Amino acid sequence: MITPMRIFVLIFNAHTENEGIHTVRVGDRNKILMFESEDDALRFALLLEAQDFPTPTVEAIDAEEIKEFCDSAGYDWEIVPENSDLVLPPELNVEETDWQIDAENDDTSFDTEEVPPAAETEFSDSELENIRRKLEGLL
Repeated sequence: MITPMRIFVLIFNAHTENEGIHTVRVGDRNKILMFESEDDALRFALLLEAQDFPTPTVEAIDAEEIKEFCDSAGYDWEIVPENSDLVLPPELNVEETDWQIDAENDDTSFDTEEVPPAAETEFSDSELENIRRKLEGLL
């Protein structure tokens, strides 16, 4: 029997009726990032927090489960290999998410982002220093 591949995704409002999974928007499509490494997922979550996102929870899930969800929801997915170059969240985020922190509806909703051109992903020195301090705090 093949062992299921466990990956890590970012969940907002985990284990609530208003749970949402983090996605990035590529063109007009949403893509779920599936991290092979929990540490890489935690670092990405910290970078999102540095951009004033609500605090996401890193959840371990079977990769096939996410792939099936993506197929049914019309989403794309991407596996982020362990110890690959650090993936940076896009600087441009949608102003209004599909879910709200305090929403009380029963719909499962999702957060989305706009992906800027690569040249626009540079951080100022103070932003980099802030991110560096947060990442060092993980060690």
